[in-house]
Amino acid sequence: MGYQSYNGRKLAFGLGLPTLEPAVLNPFISMLGNLYRLFMEKNASLVEINPLVITQDKLLIALDGKVSFDDNGLFKHPDVQAFRDLHEEEPLEIEATNNSLNYVKLEGNIGCMVNGAGLAMATMDVIKLAGSEPANFLDVGGGATKETVAAGFRILLKDRNVKGIFINIFGGIVRCERIAHGVIEAAKEVGIKLPVVVRLQGTNAEEGRKLLLESGLKVDVATDLWEAAQKIVAMTGRKRAKAAASAHTTP
Repeated sequence: MGYQSYNGRKLAFGLGLPTLEPAVLNPFISMLGNLYRLFMEKNASLVEINPLVITQDKLLIALDGKVSFDDNGLFKHPDVQAFRDLHEEEPLEIEATNNSLNYVKLEGNIGCMVNGAGLAMATMDVIKLAGSEPANFLDVGGGATKETVAAGFRILLKDRNVKGIFINIFGGIVRCERIAHGVIEAAKEVGIKLPVVVRLQGTNAEEGRKLLLESGLKVDVATDLWEAAQKIVAMTGRKRAKAAASAHTTP
């Protein structure tokens, strides 16, 4: 049925708005309908008004707001795409998007390349636990190929803060030996001089580790996530985020 005016009235009563007269109640119900329509028609993932203000003369004002859209639905909404301002975005994140990679730049010194968003989050957590900071979130996807790995390497190497690279791959959809081939070919193509630790687990992980060890590349291979994190931190030096460091600074 979609949004109905009684939905708005129910929420308004819950907030105590009816005590503020129809001058506030009716615009509130209409506003909720517009928010719902925007969310549904434009494939939004978030439509937020914060704060919503009621003035002394009973005017309802959206003082500030935020809207986020589902990237997978943007192709249906050229009007939404037209609002994009590339000057407001991180250049490396734009490059990652153009290569179908999920990348977010952070403030650390260890570049991360992982397949799977959940594993990427766990990788960043274990780097922090080992005493350093991740330089990025980078998910090359479950079907990582030589091309996506090479693109990931290029992006990581363009970040001057990166002092080492941690590749953490779970071979599920793609077998580990294929991932290893992709890492080897991409590393030779890009030319990597930084320390690299690769942790492979999953289907044909042993074959993948053997390929890396016999590749001639200066790559440290690990089987355990904690072991791998400790290795890359030892190679790059410990680093803590600026916020954590400043918290211990004496005024």
